[in-house]
Amino acid sequence: MSASKNDLPEYSLYINPRDLRQLRSDIWNNEHVPAKLRVSKSSYNIQIAYRGALTRELVKKSYHVIFSKPSFFMGAREIHLNAEYLDPSLLRNKLALDFFVSLGILSPESKYVLLRINGAIMGVYLQLESVDDLFLKKRGLPAGAIFYAHNDDANYSLLSPDNDDVKESLLSGYMRKFGDAQDDQYLFQLIYKINTVPRSEFAKEIVKHVHIEKYLRWLAGVVCTQNYDGFIQNYALYRNSATGLFEIIPWDYDGTWGRNCHGNIMENSDVPIQGYNTLTARILDVPQFRNFYRGLLEKVLESLFTVDFLKPIITSLYKMLRPYILLDPYKQKDMVIFDSEPEFIIRFIAERNSYLREHLSDLE
Repeated sequence: MSASKNDLPEYSLYINPRDLRQLRSDIWNNEHVPAKLRVSKSSYNIQIAYRGALTRELVKKSYHVIFSKPSFFMGAREIHLNAEYLDPSLLRNKLALDFFVSLGILSPESKYVLLRINGAIMGVYLQLESVDDLFLKKRGLPAGAIFYAHNDDANYSLLSPDNDDVKESLLSGYMRKFGDAQDDQYLFQLIYKINTVPRSEFAKEIVKHVHIEKYLRWLAGVVCTQNYDGFIQNYALYRNSATGLFEIIPWDYDGTWGRNCHGNIMENSDVPIQGYNTLTARILDVPQFRNFYRGLLEKVLESLFTVDFLKPIITSLYKMLRPYILLDPYKQKDMVIFDSEPEFIIRFIAERNSYLREHLSDLE
């Protein structure tokens, strides 16, 4: 039978039983173990480890893969294989990341694969592009520092959101992925300025540090998809060395489109139209920025965040995945809810769109 364009590529991982036992002995260990990956007729020596936070405790694990020989795979030196276990649709992360692209925001590429480990089917995974120097190079962008917001201290504030205590460092919550120690000062200055510049000077000062239009486009994406966590983590910051401005890149958007990161149903009003975090509040406090955001959001609600635009995409992804979900040992028992999720997401889009339209006046 000839391959269809909708066929998922099959990734076969081979891990020595000794190394597999080591991997499984401590789910919180970030040390990689050696393995081999076979894709089509090509074989790669890799290093593999678990990835994620709460997802490590789930039965279907997510993985971080580093390529060692050859050292590149499809132009990347590392990839992420996400189980998407808590999302009953397996659609939300990809749907959201692609939605950000339609908004003109830098966003990781993603694709579905069927994963085997030592011959056993592990199920459908979402392969995510790593946000690093190769991410920039692929898009023809200038090299620049990249920081991952890996916990909720990345809220652009002087205070921790967990206990309102003063942070030990303004860089708390961030991990530098690319760049050097000197680049940390750019992020330090950004957080410092956000929290100390007087209201009368903020508009003039913040444009020296942040690409405001791209930030507001990102904000529109987070607000539409309703990622509750996306304001204080689940993003990367890229400082464009040509402009000197920070841009924001989304990451891990499985808790969206009407469900949170635990897979629980959210109310359509759980995230306000203004969003959250200190930087967002200060930017929207500036009339010209707030007016731009309102106009942008109006256009998005008319053209991109609509059932007409998104339903064909959702339906296509669902039809592509369904035959493979039947093979997924962790998801095949949940076919009833999987089959109902496209309509759930479509209904969320309609209701969230209406909610946001009703609250556009909050931005006056």
